[in-house]
Amino acid sequence: QVQLVESGGGLVQAGGSLRLSCVASGRTFSRYAIAWFRQAPGKEREFVAAVSWSGVTTSTADSVKGRFTISRDNNKNTVYLQMNTLKPEDTAVYYCAARSDYGLGFVPNEYDYWGQGTQVTVSS
Repeated sequence: QVQLVESGGGLVQAGGSLRLSCVASGRTFSRYAIAWFRQAPGKEREFVAAVSWSGVTTSTADSVKGRFTISRDNNKNTVYLQMNTLKPEDTAVYYCAARSDYGLGFVPNEYDYWGQGTQVTVSS
């Protein structure tokens, strides 16, 4: 079992930055691949970024590539999403999710555990 708690969301102007954190409970955190997804009102939940259990392999969606960076610190049971050059279209609730597999997943149903989400709002 893994419990996930996101933080770091808020209101920011376009062009600004935020860093989201996802803190996990459980002794086997390092065995899970972790991803960030987001969901805007009226839209489906979409993949943002993922990191493998070791932190060596990452993947980011084309819509955020070059602006968002995912990383993890297994000593702190924490995954980060650094978001730079934010745009109004990045406005959404951001969720972190854990997958009990060493490989990355790119769709929501590949993930077993979810946090409650944190709101990110980017004003123009």
